[in-house]
Amino acid sequence: MENTFQFNAFNDVDLGDDSLTADPTSRSGVSTSTECTPDEHVNLLSPVVVESGDGAGDGDGDGAGARAAGEGVSVAFQRKERQKTSKVWNDFSSIEINGVKKFQCNWCKRLFSVGKSSTTSTLSRHLTACVKFVELNSLKKQKTLSFEPSDGSDGLGTLTNFSFNEKKVRELAAHMVLLHEYPFNMMEHELFNKFMRACTSYWKKISCATVKSDCIATYNIEKQKLKTLLSGIDRVNITTDMWTSSQRVSYMVVTCHFVDSNWLLQKRILNFCNVPPPHSGVVIAEALRNSFIEWGILDKVLTITVDNASANSAAIDILRDDFELRGSLPIGGLMFHVRCCAHITNLLVQAGLSEIGDIIDSVRQGIKYIVASERRLNAFSDIAKRLDLGSNKLVLDVPTRWNSTYLMLKTAIRFKEVFPRYHRVEQAFLWVVSPEQWDKVENVNQVLAVFNDVTNVVSGSDYPTSNLFLPEVWRMKEIVDIKAGDRNEYMRLMSAKMSDKFDKYWGESNMVMALAAVLDPRYKMKLIRFCFPIIYPLDVGGDNIKAVLNTLKELFEVYVAAHNASIIQQQVAIEVIATTTTIASVTEEVSGGRSRFRQHVRSNDIIRPIKTDLDVYLEEDVFIFDSENGEDSDANFDALGWWKSNTLKYRILSKMSQDVLAVPISTVASESSLSVGGRVIEPHRASLSIDIV
Repeated sequence: MENTFQFNAFNDVDLGDDSLTADPTSRSGVSTSTECTPDEHVNLLSPVVVESGDGAGDGDGDGAGARAAGEGVSVAFQRKERQKTSKVWNDFSSIEINGVKKFQCNWCKRLFSVGKSSTTSTLSRHLTACVKFVELNSLKKQKTLSFEPSDGSDGLGTLTNFSFNEKKVRELAAHMVLLHEYPFNMMEHELFNKFMRACTSYWKKISCATVKSDCIATYNIEKQKLKTLLSGIDRVNITTDMWTSSQRVSYMVVTCHFVDSNWLLQKRILNFCNVPPPHSGVVIAEALRNSFIEWGILDKVLTITVDNASANSAAIDILRDDFELRGSLPIGGLMFHVRCCAHITNLLVQAGLSEIGDIIDSVRQGIKYIVASERRLNAFSDIAKRLDLGSNKLVLDVPTRWNSTYLMLKTAIRFKEVFPRYHRVEQAFLWVVSPEQWDKVENVNQVLAVFNDVTNVVSGSDYPTSNLFLPEVWRMKEIVDIKAGDRNEYMRLMSAKMSDKFDKYWGESNMVMALAAVLDPRYKMKLIRFCFPIIYPLDVGGDNIKAVLNTLKELFEVYVAAHNASIIQQQVAIEVIATTTTIASVTEEVSGGRSRFRQHVRSNDIIRPIKTDLDVYLEEDVFIFDSENGEDSDANFDALGWWKSNTLKYRILSKMSQDVLAVPISTVASESSLSVGGRVIEPHRASLSIDIV
């Protein structure tokens, strides 16, 4: 019989009850101790004696010991797996996919292939970039306190745990770039990154490509939010204008105006899209229609405000026909086309300035000559001081901004006695205006002063509503009519030109402007009856007053019908709920009774009262607004705020006022209402691609 020694590891081999266990303290290598129990582990270095040969062992006699010995040999002499000592294995698991061994991150579930070497280096690098691991691991570290100041004026704040959120940092960086119109590569500037690393050690540099993609993602998020907001708005008003870049690429901006549920006037730019030539009415109409479809407001457009270009008028006519076929325009689209008041005002002013264009050029060139040199300006100032004309300085205008021309002439009139005296000192000064020419300048400037005041009233508001302009339009018409009887021929010619422009664009009643003025509780129909005889001839003024009142009533009936339709829909919904609900308790019976009572109240709302909201509103006296601080009451009055506080009293009329007062009276911002220049995109923005712009 041949004896074989085997090493047993952690009881991997079961030798049965008759197996022999060697005692490491015995020289013979065989232990005869009977104190070892089956539950105890066999020593790793204990040799096991197993008989081999004919397959009969000392145990049960069935060869079990020999089979166990064979299995033990295969386990004992194979290469043991290397023990994992790296900390990364705490965050990774070993799995098999289709018989291929891979490592999986316990946090983000990303899979990694098994390499021949440097596996832990790859896994360690992944943990530094794993967002879930970094966020959860940061919670286990000691917190850093951060002081968050409060929004109030008390100077108090809260003490919170600071945690660096890379997602939030990238989001705010994208908002910063968009709000301040920084270039994308600003985030890669060396000093900017040094500054950020000095602020926090957690800062990671954001590449130009990353901030660009973040800006696009931010735009898409805000676009979806705006779509959700517009879905709850019944009516919107549109303004559109054309812009041109330095590369002669044309863009069209589409802006949406509406009053939200909190009675706040909102303005949102929907599209700033490239419109290739030709800029015909068909092309502009198609671009506007596509924009409306994209934003889901095709059946919600109440008005479109455009300038006086012929292509815009053609586009509005095309869109009006389409909307009338869809049945989405109230009162036959009478309010649909709104002409930009700022553009009309500019046309009137330019017509007046053309009568003294040569005099204005002479004054402009003379001032430009004087202010070009400090020596000349000091000499001019010395003469003004000797004449005791004060310390006012000359103003050089911007030719495309007529209000700056008005200010230049207003200041030059104060120094009209200085210019000829300066000519005696400076023989090279050739632009001397005669006394007769100064008289012309003074007379024209009187007209420009009224136009300047009117424009300041409209543009002085943070966001002018449509009710502000009519009270000022009649002032412009009044001064033009007065100058039509002036003794000077040039003033009569100037008045004729301005009157022709006025009648061309405002000869017919501007319905939106008139309706908005009526819905101002300070004016109502009294303002219409006061100013229309001034604006229009006697035979036309009366007809226009009747047209405004009839249109107001017709528009109100549209909102009455919409209100009744909503009440019926609510009743149908309540009836459906009532038929599907089983009354099972007293509480449900009470609830059902209340529901029936509310249904009864809503049904009575459909019954027309003897006097409507509009009748009651027009019969009441105008609202007298007194400012608490003694300032100009008209400048501080908020028409939307008044209607918000009277919503319960005028439930239907307040809804109509909400839509009408949101109609913009101009397509340009307040600072551009005095300019006759085109809308030009700055060079930095023009350098971007068309899609990004």
